[in-house]
Amino acid sequence: MWGALLRRGARGAGGLRRLVSGGPPWSQVVSEAEKIVGYPTSFMSLRCLLSDELSNIAMQVRKLVGTKHPLLDTARQRSLAEITELIHTAFLVHRGIVNIGELKSCDGPLKDMRFGNKMAVLSGDFLLANACTSLAQLQNTKVVELISSAIGDLVQGIYYENSKSSEENCLTDDIGISTWKEQVFLSHSALLAKSCQAAMELAKHSAEIQDMAFQYGKHMSMSHKLHSDLQPFVKEGSSDTMAFSLNSAPAVLHQEFLGREAWIKQIREAQGKGNIMDYKKLQEAIKAGKGVTSAIDLCRCHGNRALAALERFPPSEARAALANIIYAVTRFP
Repeated sequence: MWGALLRRGARGAGGLRRLVSGGPPWSQVVSEAEKIVGYPTSFMSLRCLLSDELSNIAMQVRKLVGTKHPLLDTARQRSLAEITELIHTAFLVHRGIVNIGELKSCDGPLKDMRFGNKMAVLSGDFLLANACTSLAQLQNTKVVELISSAIGDLVQGIYYENSKSSEENCLTDDIGISTWKEQVFLSHSALLAKSCQAAMELAKHSAEIQDMAFQYGKHMSMSHKLHSDLQPFVKEGSSDTMAFSLNSAPAVLHQEFLGREAWIKQIREAQGKGNIMDYKKLQEAIKAGKGVTSAIDLCRCHGNRALAALERFPPSEARAALANIIYAVTRFP
């Protein structure tokens, strides 16, 4: 999509509306974006990978290697997108590893869990190795540096997510929203932001344009994470209470307004017998404070910053699709 956005060059242009209310639903946005890039944006299926049609295309593209055929530029944009998704999928698989020490007898046979962990590690490593091999084949040292650093950011961010507070029996981290944003950038935003920048590098655009792409990817993914964190507090039409992380954005902001001691007290009060958390009670406490509305404001703030970066590109269907992604992730009931 970035290639389609920049085929006419990069010029300043207005026309994007600021975020006041919600935009189109996510499914519609994805469908429209897929029409522009010409193929589904979700991870390629095994059936697709093994199809004769795709194999023939791959053979023809390989014949172009070493030439200056313009089709190669399009193939390298698409290749970078698939590398990014491979890396993202690899880390999702790794995150599926189960903490054996926290398992109970009712969770199932221990040997099955251990086998599942081994498969998760091997599968994730396999995907990551394939991504790195494809990355080297792009033959661009700056792109390799960008994506490699994004992988390092992911590892560091996931380490922060899984590290526990030194305080005994503590269920939530003692962090402010600025620290939360730093950690989310590492674990969620860095890969997309640097992939957007790398796409501009492959297209041989200036450092300024590369930075605009980076800023779009960064702030769009921050908005997406905030939108995801807010769902248990804003989703309508569901009678069941959704479990949520005590380190999600609304909870972190709620703690900032309330104070650490009062927040820990609310958590303890929501714990029942056997330390089972009453998420409904805790959810109501957070909704009664300023955490939810502040998280919505922050989501739209990052959305507006992403739109500001996008305004540096010329009007096109691709730019409109990228803007619609922002409108979708800042859409609340």
